[in-house]
Amino acid sequence: MVSELINANPTVYEKKERRVRITPADVDEYAVEPIDQLEIFDILSDYCIDIKDPEHPYSLEELKVITEDAIELDAKRNYVRVTFTPTVEHCSMATVIGLCLRVKLMRSLPSRFKVDIRVAPGTHATEAAVNKQLNDKERVAAALENPNLVDMVDECLGPSYE
Repeated sequence: MVSELINANPTVYEKKERRVRITPADVDEYAVEPIDQLEIFDILSDYCIDIKDPEHPYSLEELKVITEDAIELDAKRNYVRVTFTPTVEHCSMATVIGLCLRVKLMRSLPSRFKVDIRVAPGTHATEAAVNKQLNDKERVAAALENPNLVDMVDECLGPSYE
C-alpha cells in the first residue's frame, strides 16, 4: 500500500464482540428499520468488509481509530458525525482514512443523511486542515475524481480475507 510506514508498530486491539440486534425488519420485512449508533459503527467495522488502515493489514477498529463511542447520530435530523483518532499525531494518512469513512457511509446510508467526519480534537498536528478537507464538498468531489486516490480508498474498503 505505502512504501514507508509512518507508524511501523501500531498498538493492535481485539475487536469488540458484536451484540445481536433484533429489528422491526426481522419481524416484518416491510417495516422501516431505524438507523442507530450501533448500525453506523457496524457499517464502518463490519466483519466482512473492514475498513483497513492504508499502511497496515489491520482494520480501523483493531487500531482504535474508530470506536462506537465516537459516533454521534441524530436520526430525526438525518445527521451523522464520526470522530476518528489517527494512530500518530503526524499521520499522513489521516485524510485518506477520513475519506474512506466518508465514502463507506455515502455508499451505505440513505442519501438524506448529512455526514460529518472529524479528527478527534488534539490527536493530529494538522487537525483543522484535515477536518476542513474532509467536510468540503468540492474537495471531496475532486479527491474522488483522482483515480489513484479512488483505488486507494477502494483497497481500504475491500473485503478482508482473514
